[in-house]
Amino acid sequence: MAIDKKFVDQLAIVTSKAALASSYLVGKKDKIAADKAAVDSMRSDLNNLDIQGQIVIGEGELDKAPMLYIGEKLGSNKGPEFDIAVDPLEGTNFVANNLPGALSVITIAEKNNLFKAPETYMEKISARVNESGVIDLDFTIKKNINNLSDYLNKNPENLTACILDRPRHKEIIEELIKLKVNLKLITDGDVSGALLVTEDKYNVDIFLGIGGGPEGVLAAAALDAYNCNFQGRFLFETDEDKSRASDMGITDLKRKYDLNEIVSGDSIFCATGITSGDLVPGIKIEDNKFTSETFVTHKSSGLKKVIKLKQNI
Repeated sequence: MAIDKKFVDQLAIVTSKAALASSYLVGKKDKIAADKAAVDSMRSDLNNLDIQGQIVIGEGELDKAPMLYIGEKLGSNKGPEFDIAVDPLEGTNFVANNLPGALSVITIAEKNNLFKAPETYMEKISARVNESGVIDLDFTIKKNINNLSDYLNKNPENLTACILDRPRHKEIIEELIKLKVNLKLITDGDVSGALLVTEDKYNVDIFLGIGGGPEGVLAAAALDAYNCNFQGRFLFETDEDKSRASDMGITDLKRKYDLNEIVSGDSIFCATGITSGDLVPGIKIEDNKFTSETFVTHKSSGLKKVIKLKQNI
């Protein structure tokens, strides 16, 4: 069943206003306050929508930041039932330090159609590939790159891989260099990193590595609208991680999830720029108005575009 297209515009306004709230704290070196501003704005605006919404993926659970917490119910309690995944401020360090790429992000799907991801790490891989067996978490880096080269009819030295610049990725990065693949190293923000495979203009062919599990689910909804390939595998390293997974109904802790297991049915994804990055420009304020740009997908309508809004402050 399709989600009414009216919710695209409504959710773009929700993320735009959350982005605006956080934008006032750009460069203020206070990532907690910036996160709280986005959270408070998003919660207030979602509660004004005629939906029966429930958060299945919240933010800040482990670092005790302001939360839209898992299980929280939002909306007027009238209208359709939705699973909601949020990251009101993706890239808290970007806002705190006035760096590019901060986003305000939300995904909705029909009830029970979004994977309930615990706040833990996830091994992930994405590429603009619409057939199975080309990329896979169980393949070596070399096999993934060679398969993708064949699929895209490119030499490895003409491929670009996006990966978080972290010590844990040292071996992957060294292998990519050995294969002569171009690197795009990002410091944070692996929602946008995963989405850079969606269109040629971003010049990224594959995204891989270990990042946040909730961010993986958020990105999967947009990748689904582009018929991209995505796989994720949660990494449960502590007893607390394993207990939380069990509470969420996850029994196979080593399972590899394909995209259609993470998000099914129709979905809407919105990501509004706070500070300008690869995906979208940031908030611009002039007089008593602000301009926002939001990367939007709506699977059932085939909508995939950037919505530019000018609103009163």
